[in-house]
Amino acid sequence: MDFNPSAQGAELLKKVTDFVNNEIIPIQDAYYEELRALENRWVVLPIIEELKAKAKAQGLWNLFLPKSEYGAGVSNSDYALMAEQMGRSFIAPEIFNCNAPDTGNMEVLVHYGSEEQKQQWLMPLLEGKIRSAFCMTEPDVASSDATNMAATAIIQGDEVVLNGRKWWSTGIGHPDCKVLIFMGLTHPDAPKHAQHSMVLVPKDAPGVKVERMLPVFGELDEPYGHGEVSFDNVRLPLSAIIKGPGAGFEIAQGRLGPGRVHHCMRAIGAAERTLELMINRGIAREAFGKPIINLGGNRDIVANARMAIEQARLLTLKCAWLLDTKGVIGALSEVSQIKVVVPNMLQTIADQAIQMHGGAGVSDEYLLTGIFAYARCLRLADGPDEVHRGMVAKWELKKYSQAIKNQAK
Repeated sequence: MDFNPSAQGAELLKKVTDFVNNEIIPIQDAYYEELRALENRWVVLPIIEELKAKAKAQGLWNLFLPKSEYGAGVSNSDYALMAEQMGRSFIAPEIFNCNAPDTGNMEVLVHYGSEEQKQQWLMPLLEGKIRSAFCMTEPDVASSDATNMAATAIIQGDEVVLNGRKWWSTGIGHPDCKVLIFMGLTHPDAPKHAQHSMVLVPKDAPGVKVERMLPVFGELDEPYGHGEVSFDNVRLPLSAIIKGPGAGFEIAQGRLGPGRVHHCMRAIGAAERTLELMINRGIAREAFGKPIINLGGNRDIVANARMAIEQARLLTLKCAWLLDTKGVIGALSEVSQIKVVVPNMLQTIADQAIQMHGGAGVSDEYLLTGIFAYARCLRLADGPDEVHRGMVAKWELKKYSQAIKNQAK
């Protein structure tokens, strides 16, 4: 394995790093202060549009799309390092047009969308003119098992009719959100991985209603948000189905591999930022006549955080390398491994940073509560820890399947 970035990747990485450090981090506190002062926070502040224009002018745009005429054309391994830098700020991904769930939705359209779908939805997304949401998780069933899905996408003549209720539809509160990808049951009698379809749904289609925005640890995460959405007899042409009826699971698998690398590398960037805040606090703050970094086991905490970040990064880079060299199927175990390891690592470091900041840590002064909430939610998003551990165990036991069979005889 070679984790060194390509020449193109190294050049872009430096530009992204400089942009984050020089353009985004310095304005971040003022951005949140201005947003919190608004009565209506579901808006895009002018500074975001200004920075998006700057990033686009510098070619720091759609970097997540590997080997594609639609993006920068970098590998998963190269992009992973850039995603880490973007993870140092919650607002950075949108500025580079690399924000979830838009990245996953754009990848779906690049790989599975028809020409009509690409023109109608992909191009505006790539240009940053609109945003999107992904509607899969449901309130009434255990959505970690997607075969439980109750929402339907039934074909009636030349239309597909959607019914059901989804929630945790990230990004649906954004004022520029114009299209949703809905996953529903189409062929209940087909093999379980050929039953579902993914459908492109205009947010303003008749029958689509955002019922409420869901708070996470008391915060609504404006201007993106996570919504509960009802679909009541939503009728769309068959051309709205992505790839074709019954292809939902295939699309979902293709979407989640690279997307989990993106999530995890951003989380590693957030961990680096959290460790930086923790060390600065430990050095600057004194108690009992000495810097708190020298009290209790705080030096051990810093050392363990550094080691945990390094291990998580290496595992995630290995996963990205496997995606580049062997595809999604060749990286299935590693994709699940990083999805367990990285959010847990970030949650632990965020919790320790909060503790070292004392009362300030549980306020919104340092964004640590936001980082902690992000890490905790990431342990559920795209499948909970338990499901991913089960997948890792499945692939591990498969290596020994013959020996296990022989022992059973």
